[in-house]
Amino acid sequence: MNVVTVHTDEIIQVKVPLPFPLRWVNAYLIRGSRGYTVIDPGLHTPEAEALWLQVLQEQGIGFEHVEQIVLTHHHPDHYGMAGWFQERTGAPVLLSEIGYAQVQLLWGPEQPMSPLLLELFARHGFPEAGLEEMTKHMVSFVDLVSPQPQVTLLREGPVRLGDRVYEAIETPGHAAGHLVFYDAEAQVMFCGDHVLPQISPNVSFLPQVEENPLGAYLSSLQEIGRLPVVMAYPGHREPWQGFSARAEELVRHHHERLALMEGQLSAPQSAYEVCRATFGDRLSVHQLRFALSETIAHLILLEAEGRIQQVDSQADRVYYVAIST
Repeated sequence: MNVVTVHTDEIIQVKVPLPFPLRWVNAYLIRGSRGYTVIDPGLHTPEAEALWLQVLQEQGIGFEHVEQIVLTHHHPDHYGMAGWFQERTGAPVLLSEIGYAQVQLLWGPEQPMSPLLLELFARHGFPEAGLEEMTKHMVSFVDLVSPQPQVTLLREGPVRLGDRVYEAIETPGHAAGHLVFYDAEAQVMFCGDHVLPQISPNVSFLPQVEENPLGAYLSSLQEIGRLPVVMAYPGHREPWQGFSARAEELVRHHHERLALMEGQLSAPQSAYEVCRATFGDRLSVHQLRFALSETIAHLILLEAEGRIQQVDSQADRVYYVAIST
């Protein structure tokens, strides 16, 4: 695997290692007359530190040459190295306001999102015996995003990356507050995890964040897919052409998944039962967290569309059943 790929005189792709099945996340170095912009520097691990030191040395880039660190979204595999870079460069870290609010929920003092998420999972049928392991899993991410940076809020609208002006466009779904960066003149997009080639981005429900994340995602996909894009630089896998066609494929994929889950609900089931029927029993705790959150997001949309409904239950558990037509 080529860790570094130089795509143009201005754009360098860096594959930062991940301790997950995805294997790596794409970071990008964008060269400009004022220095380099780093997009999504990766998860903070010793392997990522070593890789960045090697890459910067090989490319002849000193820490003093880094002008800014720009984040498409707050997920740890994109945000985690931002503080490490800021400590060494003094450069600002730019993140959307909604994304920063979630950073505080997920990794701020006492991690307020963790008990909210565990309570949600328990209501949706997650076994009590697994809650302790899930709690440890959530806590484990704090080290992977530390030290945390001082964040400069980034809003929709023009943003300079290198010497070109891109449009920051909010694209909810995979992450509330997710931004893509679009150069209309060059028809180039840094799309983060909003649209990925070959794999489907996770769309999770999180308490107190977005009421209907899958609905927001599908609407955003249909809107963003209309933009002319000749080259898309994603957060995972390789840069590719055919952005609009891929956005349409993802819309179809989720409609197929919605139909599949609806078909599983001829009798009442919990989201956890639907999750296991859809994604299987051989999931790590990391994979199960996202599979269950995504299942809940699908069930919320099905309920909003009047295709399923909640039924009375005991012990504060939520069950769903399809509505006969």
